[in-house]
Amino acid sequence: MYQTFSSRMFARSGYYQSGGAFGFRDQLQDVLSILYFDPTRTRKQILKHASHQFEEGDVEHWWHDETGRGIRTRFSDDLLWLPYLVCQYIAYTADKSILEEMVPYRSGDILPEGVDEKYDYYPPSQKMGSIYEHCQKAIERGYQLGEHGLPKIGSGDWNDGLNTVGNQGRGESVWLGFFLYSVLDQMQQVCQEIGDVEKAEEYQQKKEVLKKNLNQKAWDGNWYKRAFTDSGQELGSQGNEECRIDSISQSWSVLSHAGENDKQFIAMESLEKYLVKEDLGIIKLLDPPFDQGDLEPGYIKSYLPGTRENGGQYTHSAMWCVIAESMLGFGDKAFRYFQMINPIEHAKTKEEANRYKVEPYVIAADVYGCGNLAGRGGWTWYTGSSSWAYLAGVRYLLGLRIEKGILRLEPCIPREWEEYEVHFRYGESIYHIKVQNPDHKNTGISKWKCNGEEKAEKQMKITSEGGIYQIEVQM
Repeated sequence: MYQTFSSRMFARSGYYQSGGAFGFRDQLQDVLSILYFDPTRTRKQILKHASHQFEEGDVEHWWHDETGRGIRTRFSDDLLWLPYLVCQYIAYTADKSILEEMVPYRSGDILPEGVDEKYDYYPPSQKMGSIYEHCQKAIERGYQLGEHGLPKIGSGDWNDGLNTVGNQGRGESVWLGFFLYSVLDQMQQVCQEIGDVEKAEEYQQKKEVLKKNLNQKAWDGNWYKRAFTDSGQELGSQGNEECRIDSISQSWSVLSHAGENDKQFIAMESLEKYLVKEDLGIIKLLDPPFDQGDLEPGYIKSYLPGTRENGGQYTHSAMWCVIAESMLGFGDKAFRYFQMINPIEHAKTKEEANRYKVEPYVIAADVYGCGNLAGRGGWTWYTGSSSWAYLAGVRYLLGLRIEKGILRLEPCIPREWEEYEVHFRYGESIYHIKVQNPDHKNTGISKWKCNGEEKAEKQMKITSEGGIYQIEVQM
């Protein structure tokens, strides 16, 4: 978390990437883990980012506060992180008042046809909208489906390097389909809670369309494809010589709950078979890397094979693999992956440290995946994977869940763990949690006591107003 606060929130810089900008998707993901420390900061960041959304629903991919200048693009996922974070914030805090906050839009010329991005000063508009309206605009803009009934990728989705897959307006993203499904699913629940039945029904229908298309059009037999290009070529398919499989389509089939049950398990088995390299301690983003093949997906191909997004470990996505395995209940595997990509594990001996080369006490954004650089760390400090690493460990492995004022424990741990402890400060209150695992389970809670009193419901209302709580949990 020191890495997340210092590099991602304050400096927005690091030794290997010095920029200082706010990224629309970037800092929104960073404040996911900050919910556990300071929900008010997460709230402020949401409001800040919403003010960089255009009236048409798209957003500035990044901007500098000092100059007010930023870049308008055709990236397809940026805008959807706004409703995703709003839903996560409400789920954690139960604070639905954020939906009523009024925030201005940005104004500026719409990108002309054939132009993928434009750096300029985009002033605040005179038009205001509630956060709820901002979220609806993002979903309306993001739900643009192509020939296969999947969302159009534009000039890139989460993987910026796929910038020519769909910049002509026809290419589609399978991963984006899963992510959009997750956004719709969470927003549907919010709409129901505030009584907007019409929107809830609309989002339900959109979810059903996406789920059907993802499982029928994007399934490749043993895993999910990654994308369809403007010309109709496939990425992440068994027929490809390069990029036969990409990890984030597999992990997000689980994270989103949109993958059919059997396909989730098969997809994650394929991920393990082709992308997990235990000898190097890495989980590759895709394999084989782009090199001399016919596919021209964008600037990702300009990276050497095995570096950064082009077939190395992109730690951001590796943490999503950990989360997916824990959601499926595979505690041994999830923790093994978590330990495998833990930087300290890459520096236990002089030989390993000489191979890894970078700091072993912060998360590296990437680790090289092949050739004589295999196992070497890329840039460190300034990476959003530090926030996801915290969430993977605390929320999904240790199972510390806070939802709408209720504290629950949903551990997914190795069977060999006999017990563990969590010490958690929530406002002025301190929670000392001890979890015992006498029957060597991966998941499941059988008993829960707080200050000696058994809780039949195996959960409790959490308070920030002071007090020390001794919680004993038995799996």
